[in-house]
Amino acid sequence: MEPSLELQKAIRSRLVAASTVTSLVPAASIVDRNGTPATFPSILIGEGQTTPGGDISRRRHEAFFDLHIWAKEAGLATSKQIAGAIRDALADSVWNIAGLHVADLHVVSSRFMRDPGGTLSHAVITLSATVNEVA
Repeated sequence: MEPSLELQKAIRSRLVAASTVTSLVPAASIVDRNGTPATFPSILIGEGQTTPGGDISRRRHEAFFDLHIWAKEAGLATSKQIAGAIRDALADSVWNIAGLHVADLHVVSSRFMRDPGGTLSHAVITLSATVNEVA
């Protein structure tokens, strides 16, 4: 099992179920896709990485995810509002994921960038999750 795939599904489900997020970004625009989105605003589930934990059974993992926020704006206000809504949506400490116990999931960092063309804002939120595989 690759834990990042099940976590990715759970993160997307949590985001599309949160009215604070979908009031800013339509659920259909919260996707796992490459490149600059066709619609704005959007949340793209981006890159990920899984590292093994130090337990002897090798069933503990740390997974990292990047969520890319895109908005059509000259500033960064919308991207920051969406980032705040994402933080709120993921703050719940109870995660029900088949085959995984999520010991911790939190925002590691948020970066906000301006598009050189001046029409888009882009933010990257990095998440970290500590999970244990369960039978």
